[in-house]
Amino acid sequence: MPSILVEIQETVKKYAEIMSKVAQVEVEVVDENLFRVAGTGLFAAYVNEDMSREGYVYQHILCTGSREIIYNPGKDGLCESCPKQNICQEEIEIAMPIRLGKETIGVIGLVGSSREQKERILDNESMYLELLEQIADFISVKAAEVAELKKRTVLLNTLDCVINHVERGILIFGREDQVFAANDAARRQLSAKELEGKSATVTATGDSLNHENEYQILLDGKKFFVMGHLYDLEQDPRQYSRVLIFESTRTVQERYYEMTNMVSHGGVSNIIGRDPKTMHLQEEILRVAKSTSTVLITGESGTGKEMVATAIWKASDRKDKRFVAINCGAIPEPLLESELFGYVKGAFTGADPNGRMGKFELANKGVIFLDEIGDMPLYLQVKLLRVLQERRLVRIGSNQLIPLDIRIIAATNKDLKKMIEKNQFREDLYYRLNVIPLRIAPLRERRKDIRELIYHFADRYAGLFKRKVTWIEDETMERLIAYPWYGNVRELENSVEFMINMMGSDGVLDGRTLPETIREYSGEEEKEPAEKRGSKAVTCLRELERREIKKALELFGSDTEGKKKAARALGISLATLYRKMEGISQNEK
Repeated sequence: MPSILVEIQETVKKYAEIMSKVAQVEVEVVDENLFRVAGTGLFAAYVNEDMSREGYVYQHILCTGSREIIYNPGKDGLCESCPKQNICQEEIEIAMPIRLGKETIGVIGLVGSSREQKERILDNESMYLELLEQIADFISVKAAEVAELKKRTVLLNTLDCVINHVERGILIFGREDQVFAANDAARRQLSAKELEGKSATVTATGDSLNHENEYQILLDGKKFFVMGHLYDLEQDPRQYSRVLIFESTRTVQERYYEMTNMVSHGGVSNIIGRDPKTMHLQEEILRVAKSTSTVLITGESGTGKEMVATAIWKASDRKDKRFVAINCGAIPEPLLESELFGYVKGAFTGADPNGRMGKFELANKGVIFLDEIGDMPLYLQVKLLRVLQERRLVRIGSNQLIPLDIRIIAATNKDLKKMIEKNQFREDLYYRLNVIPLRIAPLRERRKDIRELIYHFADRYAGLFKRKVTWIEDETMERLIAYPWYGNVRELENSVEFMINMMGSDGVLDGRTLPETIREYSGEEEKEPAEKRGSKAVTCLRELERREIKKALELFGSDTEGKKKAARALGISLATLYRKMEGISQNEK
């Protein structure tokens, strides 16, 4: 690499010429490699040549960093090894080091080649030394500027490389909102190939979520909402005014979704059964999936409403977008509004000081599943209706309107029409939700599914518990098919899991492995009033659920990872598992 004096050679030459004219002597400059960078008079013809074979004085100065005055060139002790010893044409020489910090980067030499020049130098020696030192300092200053510029260039190139590998967008603003620099992430998130030189107006919306502020960026007539921080640069406002470090609200949503998503993603093929009602349901799912209209799924508890909702999502044009589920009956009433619509920093007493993104905002561009919609309190039904009508929401504590492009799927096991008659559910909301009604028949109305479901669950839990089912006794199968299953598929699944646990080493599922409620079932229950049968079924189902959840937690552990495995084994989402665990805990109290 060329030395720094070579890089500023033109400047060095000008200083050498000025010194030569002012002092009326010859001047030469060499770098740390004893390469002649500049020269006047006798030396002008030898610029850009290596002089290491004769520059013994300069070599000495490069080592010591001290100036030298040679009063008798060719005869001085420093000239002993010089090939021009005793024949040197110079009369006097002053050599001054050129420093960059503590490092000597070259030497400037002032040479008198006649008696007249020597006498003039000797008569004004201090003046010549001071003048030469000043010229050396001027060259040093220029060298320092170039070195600093190189250092900054390297640093900027390094920073440019680094920020282009940072996933967060970075905008550096000059004066009047003009983008001075941007990284690849910023260009990607703002859908722009070039940002430098463009005008971008950044305005705070006033909302804060997850330790970050929300901003609106107006660029090329388009609005972008981002989360991040805007920093003022007070050191040099003439060149750089502000830096915005951000990521799109969409990216924040994606990350939050990955952290909170607990939905089992099953398509229509996951809906098991060959009963005509089940096959008709599968056809309906595929038919309505292509629409964007709201769907209301009704059916008894345990029929698989969430599975139907996810099947609609996976068969729709939004299958690559987010599916966000929330159980309106599992969340305490005071918290439900904030869970649905989110809130900003300082929205209300007791709120997370960092704010929180709501489920509707999280599901934007995708699908939101409102399970147990019949349990939503009336005052929230009003707010939900407004969101459905206007297709936009406002976070609690904010005035920022967020447009929504979202498909809504709701589900309930309640008779909403009866609730409307009792003023427990809003009629206008019902008709907003019931655009496409889907009813899931209870398992007792589609008995042709039972055999296939038994085999499916037996295979799942046998594999889970590392056991092998050799066969299912015919009489046992018939009893299972004849049982009314008021708890529907969920009760059937829990019963089969119980039977796998009770199964002997022979791998046979027979009457001995049946749960007590099924073993004692005589058919008389069918004659009981529906409400009484339903109450019994719910109690039975809850007991089965409680038992199976406890067994799963004992098997996999009660830490977070264990709960995830337990939920997977039970065929439910982690959120559902937590909800059921909370219910068990409250009942045991």
